[in-house]
Amino acid sequence: MKARRQIKVQEIISKEVIHTQEDLADRLRAAGFEVTQATVSRDIKEMGLVKVPSPGDEYRYAVPMEAHPTNLQDRLKRLLRETVVSINDTESLIVIHTIPGNAHALAAVMDNSNWEEVIGTVAGDDTILLVIKPKEAVQTVLERISTLLG
Repeated sequence: MKARRQIKVQEIISKEVIHTQEDLADRLRAAGFEVTQATVSRDIKEMGLVKVPSPGDEYRYAVPMEAHPTNLQDRLKRLLRETVVSINDTESLIVIHTIPGNAHALAAVMDNSNWEEVIGTVAGDDTILLVIKPKEAVQTVLERISTLLG
């Protein structure tokens, strides 16, 4: 359901001028999706939607252009610095706690960073589980994260 909804979000904002989360929620409801403003807000974060200028000194939602590696790295650094509360590890796992509502966005950027040691992430509302292979690479990933946290 979430994947279908997010595909519909992308379709809506590419065809219509959507100024607010409430506008987007209304369009989704009209398309048959039962959504709350909080759901729309999470989708916007997870999808990395941006606000761009539109005529009349207003802004509208848009899908960002193909992520440039530098922009992706900058985004990862910013999200780590703004959202991480704590990091812990054991064996071949790293657990990152974020402020509530931010784990999905951070995990999505980490997934797109293509760190070869990270074979997968699982994100909840405020917790990300990174699965590392081989387990000896956990320290390498922790150091990379630490460097980005600066």
